[in-house]
Amino acid sequence: MSFFAQSLGRIKPSPTLVVTAKARALKAAGRDVIGLGAGEPDFDTPEHVKAAAKAALDRGFTKYTDVDGMPELKQAIIAKFKRENGLDYAADQITVASGGKHVLYNALLATLNDGDEVVIPAPYWVSYPDIVLLGGGVPVAVPTRPEDGFKLRPAALEAAITSRTKWLILNSPSNPTGAAYNPQEMKALTEVLLRHPQVWVLSDDIYEHLVYDNFVFTTAAQVEPKLYERTLTVNGMSKAYAMTGWRIGYAGGPAELIKAMAKLQSQSTSNACSISQAAAAAALNGPQDFLPGWVKAFRGRRDLVVGMLNEARGITCLKPDGAFYVYPSCAGTLGKRTAAGKVIGSDLDFAEQLLESEGVAVVHGEAFGLSPYFRISYATSEAALREACARIQRFCASLS
Repeated sequence: MSFFAQSLGRIKPSPTLVVTAKARALKAAGRDVIGLGAGEPDFDTPEHVKAAAKAALDRGFTKYTDVDGMPELKQAIIAKFKRENGLDYAADQITVASGGKHVLYNALLATLNDGDEVVIPAPYWVSYPDIVLLGGGVPVAVPTRPEDGFKLRPAALEAAITSRTKWLILNSPSNPTGAAYNPQEMKALTEVLLRHPQVWVLSDDIYEHLVYDNFVFTTAAQVEPKLYERTLTVNGMSKAYAMTGWRIGYAGGPAELIKAMAKLQSQSTSNACSISQAAAAAALNGPQDFLPGWVKAFRGRRDLVVGMLNEARGITCLKPDGAFYVYPSCAGTLGKRTAAGKVIGSDLDFAEQLLESEGVAVVHGEAFGLSPYFRISYATSEAALREACARIQRFCASLS
């Protein structure tokens, strides 16, 4: 009998973190490696946010807080949801956890029973299906098509729903594709959900502010108020505020669900870091004037990467509406050989040989549930992106 829990065998380490760690190890060993695996802004946390953390330290704000968030942060989140999303929540409808991933974990572990199904459009963020599996649920991946911009269509959603469906996870803008649902597309999906009252919506809005070309962001409960009572609207500080290491995620939803999530959190982590909570409140309440400059920089990087990738032999790349990822197809490289004689038989082969030959670390598409693709994060400098894309072009040109 194994010493370890059977549930551990249902999951695997996060592929994106594995790629990032491998790139760091190669760099430490002296290799010239450009890592494009991490979904982490290269900008620094805004100064007023860091100042709030320092002030919290100076006043001794280093004790336990309420399990699911200090009152001041909850009020800042309530104001944010009202101001930016038109959603009204009370304090008992707000939860704060140690990152957006922690919020998702709490929600799914607090609600899933063995055999409950969770619909997840593919490609998906790598952690969604594993958290579902850990909770005893069944992830139901619904493939999307590049001709649809990698967006879930209403008919496909309808076909995926069964009597066992408990949740739909909807991530807009998306990791890994950057696909985002405009108000009309979101409304079409919510109309399907209205016909299935047993299905709840987990709306992962972590990339909300990173949208381009006048795209209008909307979230499910905003578009369809009738879904308010069965929607958990999730967000966090990591992406829009460059606070990945601070580990603050939050959500608004029905009080009964929020209470259940707090119960689970009370027996795992307890409260998120008090200093990080103080910083998050300052971020949400404070000036947002840094964001347009960041968005402009990300948009320029997106355009650079898309343009250069589409010049690489065997690669095609869509231009996304948001986030800071592209999800190019490497179908045109399959079956070809590297200069060393290795056959490219899959997107994993492509990623491994690209790293070996040119020192560019990307994440293979199989990890996100849709092949043959790979993900690039363009949350790094323009110079690094230009060099990485030139290396990808060179690698593709070398295949025969």
